[in-house]
Amino acid sequence: MGESVPATYTPKNILITGAAGFIASHVANRLVRNYPDYKIVVLDKLDYCSNLKNLNPSKASKNFKFVKGDIGSADLVNYLLITEGIDTIMHFAAQTHVDNSFGNSFEFTKNNIYGTHVLLEACKVTGVIRRFIHVSTDEVYGETEADAIVGNHEASQLLPTNPYSATKAGAEMLVMAYGRSYGLPFITTRGNNVYGPNQFPEKLIPKFMLLAMQGKVLPIHGDGNNVRSYLYCEDVAEAFECVLHKGEIGHVYNIGTKKERRVLDVARDVCNLFNINADDVIQFVENRPFNDQRYFLDDAKLKDLGWAERTSWVEGLKKTMQWYISNPDWWGDVSGALVPHPRMLHMAGEEKFNSQADEEKVKSNGNESIAVKSTSTSGMVVPPTKVAAAAKPTYKFLIYGRTGWIGGLLGDICNKQGIEFVYGNGRLENRADLEADIANAKPTHVFNAAGVTGRPNVDWCESHKTETIKANVVGTLTLADVTRQHGLLLVNFATGCIFEYDEGHPLASGIGFKEEDTPNFTGSFYSKTKAMVEELLKNYENVCTLRVRMPITSDLKNARNFITKITRYEKVVNIPNSMTVLDELLPISIEMAKRNLKGIWNFTNPGVVSHNEILEMYKEYIDPSFKYSNFTLEEQAKVIIAPRSNNELDATKLSTEFPEMLSIKDSLIKFVFEPNRQTPLRN
Repeated sequence: MGESVPATYTPKNILITGAAGFIASHVANRLVRNYPDYKIVVLDKLDYCSNLKNLNPSKASKNFKFVKGDIGSADLVNYLLITEGIDTIMHFAAQTHVDNSFGNSFEFTKNNIYGTHVLLEACKVTGVIRRFIHVSTDEVYGETEADAIVGNHEASQLLPTNPYSATKAGAEMLVMAYGRSYGLPFITTRGNNVYGPNQFPEKLIPKFMLLAMQGKVLPIHGDGNNVRSYLYCEDVAEAFECVLHKGEIGHVYNIGTKKERRVLDVARDVCNLFNINADDVIQFVENRPFNDQRYFLDDAKLKDLGWAERTSWVEGLKKTMQWYISNPDWWGDVSGALVPHPRMLHMAGEEKFNSQADEEKVKSNGNESIAVKSTSTSGMVVPPTKVAAAAKPTYKFLIYGRTGWIGGLLGDICNKQGIEFVYGNGRLENRADLEADIANAKPTHVFNAAGVTGRPNVDWCESHKTETIKANVVGTLTLADVTRQHGLLLVNFATGCIFEYDEGHPLASGIGFKEEDTPNFTGSFYSKTKAMVEELLKNYENVCTLRVRMPITSDLKNARNFITKITRYEKVVNIPNSMTVLDELLPISIEMAKRNLKGIWNFTNPGVVSHNEILEMYKEYIDPSFKYSNFTLEEQAKVIIAPRSNNELDATKLSTEFPEMLSIKDSLIKFVFEPNRQTPLRN
């Protein structure tokens, strides 16, 4: 950890904590955009002041990965550092609102000090970090004298005056200690107030913006003469870009401006933007328990690295106003944040860290999904060596369907993630075989990707009903019963081809079938058996049923691939359907097993896509000369034996659990067509 770093530093794989929050999201989006060769891994627990939409600009980028999890989970942090090859950490994650710290100071200690300590210990244990950028605040300096001409410089004494700034100062001391004791290559930043798009409205400027938009009063603590310095978010993101590449190890950098404003002046400027008479809406309210009069920084050291503030106050305020006018519902119901003295908000979607059993949730860009469950009271993991094997969760999967498409892909993913697995040797309908497999493998989880779909298609099942029943019904139920007896979770790959559009779910209506809906499609014997076994599996509490539809992968030569199939047909119907991009969703199935998720899940990407839309993508990315033609369902019925299911499945349940899952069209582009592109990029 103590190796020398060149003056101009070039990272490879960066972990950014708290990057669904305000400042860090702007930094993450900037680095993803400007440095396609860097891999940016984002870790965020999605607390009340975080929003995944803040990362929309990076969502589809190949060098971006989102991980839902808490920095307080040592297992997760250690695992990420090793498996993602992290060499750089930019640590933004923190509770930051001073008002909240007066009402819930323990939460600030837990997040800001304990969370930082977990990160530092992971750096020590893994020994892989070449740069640790710790994001602190100007408030650690305490109050600046009202008549001071020179601002606090990086060597000024730390004199925090509220619980928030005290926890940030404490975290800084830990970072410094790990630098001195263990050679951690750290850099610390201390910044002024930041404003701009995406900021949660507990902060002054967005709060005033939203209140002005609603025609409400603007509450000001005390007399409004407290002075603050404000920097526009993009200027701050550029500052972190500069510190990342040019900052010196062991140094502190103030990110600030000498342009100061009273809170009262900020309120008046906002009123002017909205053409409101300030005297009519400004309301003075009780002050905080302690409200520092002024924070003033000396920013010369950062400017020496080449950074400079670019956005004027007027320009930045206008950009911010325009964004909030265009996105009034970005944060949903924020009425609790708009009161004069908000406290720690408990809002929909908020995740609380439970140090005794914190199951981390992870969603990736489709290449991998991981999860770690910390079961120790402290959450700390200290393997005996630098090797991360001791920090990895111990999973062993027993997979059925060795020769099948999905079964083979599951094995590939396990190999890539370093998960131990074996394929089952027994036939599903033979209970003794299954008992022997479990006794030999001693698995933690079982996956069932075996079954009969028919070759070349489901028409085969119409003339092989006994074989279909044996595999799809008897075999699946036997496996469910055996795994239940052994206390094992069974992840069962099922089908969503058990529904068809009806009056309650019309074609192109956007109303999809939900997990609790009763199957209504009985056109094929294959679908009948799948609907039957799904209903029976509801009685097994150990089963996670995944409804797959029209599966697709990036392997366009595979005959089972839906895209490969329709490109070989003479004619196709053109009906929008829910579909499953396996490159993205199969890793999610492994993550679901790790989280021990159960019940029925519509295992498709959100939204629908039609046959023609897919074939047009094929022409755009693969073969511009490709031609196809359509026929009607009536015409199709003349050349097939069994009718086909067409439907939309509601993927809300899955996308809520894995919020970074892409829509079907975006997923097709990112995971299938872009990797296989044969045509030149358009200008």
